[in-house]
Amino acid sequence: QVQLVESGGGLVQSGGSLRLSCAVSGRSLSSNTMGWFRQAPGKEREFVAAISGLRGIIGYADSVKGRFTISKDNAKNTLYLQMNSLEPEDTAVYYCAARQTYSLSRTSNEYDAWGQGTQVSVSA
Repeated sequence: QVQLVESGGGLVQSGGSLRLSCAVSGRSLSSNTMGWFRQAPGKEREFVAAISGLRGIIGYADSVKGRFTISKDNAKNTLYLQMNSLEPEDTAVYYCAARQTYSLSRTSNEYDAWGQGTQVSVSA
C-alpha cells in the first residue's frame, strides 16, 4: 500500500524560505515520477514541479521557476521542494503525488497516489 506523507509547511514572511518533504512508502522513487501540486482557497489544484523516475528530468510551473527547486533522495525514498523568495501568492496547501511511469506530467489526474497535504502560508 502506497503512502505519501508531507511535512515542512508553516507560516513565513514574504521573501522567506521553506523546505517541504514527502516521505514515500510502498513505491520506489526511482521508478515513479513524482510531483508537487498546490491548491489555494477557492482555486483549482495547480502544478508546481515534477521530477521523472529514471532520468530525473525536471519541470516547473512558470510561476515558481527560479525560486523553487525539486529534488529527491532515492535511498531515503523522499521527495523535497525547496522554496525560496516566497510570495503571498504561494500560500496554499501543497501536495506531493506519484505516478507509476517514467514520463513527466503536469496534469494532476495522471497521478494515482497523493499525500494529505501541508499548509504553506506567506504573509506580506
